[in-house]
Amino acid sequence: MQYVVIQVVLKEKFLGTGSGNLTSLEKAINDQAAKGYRLHTITTASSGSKGLGGADRIQATMVFESLT
Repeated sequence: MQYVVIQVVLKEKFLGTGSGNLTSLEKAINDQAAKGYRLHTITTASSGSKGLGGADRIQATMVFESLT
């Protein structure tokens, strides 16, 4: 069976809550689905960012498996 691993970094908004770029996560999943892969596993890790204008970051690591 063939697997693909992809990492996507999501930046949290500086003011308020919620990710400002969940579309990049959705796009990564849809792109792999179009290639014949399905999402097998997803893990996330968060890290804070220091400094002016800094925002939290969430790193999503996704493992896709081939459907063929």
